[in-house]
Amino acid sequence: MNQEMDVSTRKVILTMLKTKGSLTVSDMAKQLGITEMAVRRHLNTLERDGLIEATLVRQAMGRPTNLYSLTGLADELFPKKYHHLTLDLLGELVSEAGEEQVERLFERRKERLISRYGEQMEGKPLADRVKTLAEIQNANGYMVDWNAAEDGSYVINEHNCPISQVANAYNHACQCELMMFKSLLKADVERTECLVKGGIKCSYVIHNEKN
Repeated sequence: MNQEMDVSTRKVILTMLKTKGSLTVSDMAKQLGITEMAVRRHLNTLERDGLIEATLVRQAMGRPTNLYSLTGLADELFPKKYHHLTLDLLGELVSEAGEEQVERLFERRKERLISRYGEQMEGKPLADRVKTLAEIQNANGYMVDWNAAEDGSYVINEHNCPISQVANAYNHACQCELMMFKSLLKADVERTECLVKGGIKCSYVIHNEKN
């Protein structure tokens, strides 16, 4: 019970810093109705986790004091609705220029990603290219695992899709990802399951290297 209360209090502190900006220990203690010692205990945990940072500021009277504020890492804890803006903008583009223009945008994004990551694949055997691609997708939020099958093929599983809302509306995004995998891996790649089409993950089977 105490642990749950501690977590709840830390969430309240993060919300206060988000809505009110930088605060001192005294400010937080007054608003929370707890002692400054208790506030400092929570701040120590949040600082250790990289969610807040302290800045020493001088005052007109008395000793300098610490002002606490959120880090960029903490900002990611709060809801983001970027996909709404993206979908609105793509919808406007469809109205103005047609769906073909949106598909061209996805194609250009695919080519840019291939150019960005291609060097990391150069000179590597297929197994290492699969591993590298899994690491790239993991870093981009796709929650990836991969494995080698007994028949010599490989499987990449993506358990999360950061662009699922966009891909639901514009299926060409999924097609571009598949083509990107084929280009980076220089192999035959088959998508056997898709989150957007009701699967529990996006699953890709890499059959063999292209000649």
